[in-house]
Amino acid sequence: MPPEGSLAKYYNPLINLIRQSPKPVIAAVNGVAAGAGANIALACDLVIAKESARFIQAFSKIGLISDAGGTWMLPHLIGYARAVALTFLGVPVYAKEAAKMGMIWKMLPDTEFDAYIDEIAKQLAKQPTYALALTKQALQRSAENNMNQQLELEQNLQYLALSSQDYKEGVQAFVEKRPAQFTGR
Repeated sequence: MPPEGSLAKYYNPLINLIRQSPKPVIAAVNGVAAGAGANIALACDLVIAKESARFIQAFSKIGLISDAGGTWMLPHLIGYARAVALTFLGVPVYAKEAAKMGMIWKMLPDTEFDAYIDEIAKQLAKQPTYALALTKQALQRSAENNMNQQLELEQNLQYLALSSQDYKEGVQAFVEKRPAQFTGR
């Protein structure tokens, strides 16, 4: 059994908190995200990076393996071949290339970054957070489910969403042709 170290005490619980959080988690990468820092960012729901940002799987350069969920996240995000290359070679990936390969959601010019992060956070806060939590759950389960299992999960989660106050408010706002005021219930 491995000794209790920083992975068991800090990093793994943090990755689990990010992945299990009912709220959308944004990683705003504005510099170098290396090693566990890169993998913590990749565990987030929306990864947005400055154009000058870089992601580096630096573990092989010091005799370690990718951790903090990197061996799971990278292949799921960018495919096995790219994940192997990045983890074996430890080469930096600039934000523009990370966005092209599907590692991150969006790359922005450095000058637009802060305003965009604020805008996205405010937008998410105004949305039906309960439905977002259910959607996050469905998306995460899709990696382990077959199509029929996923359809059943969607059906069950949609039933929960249909019984929410946010759904009622969304329909009422649509009928009244006004912006919805969601409460997360």
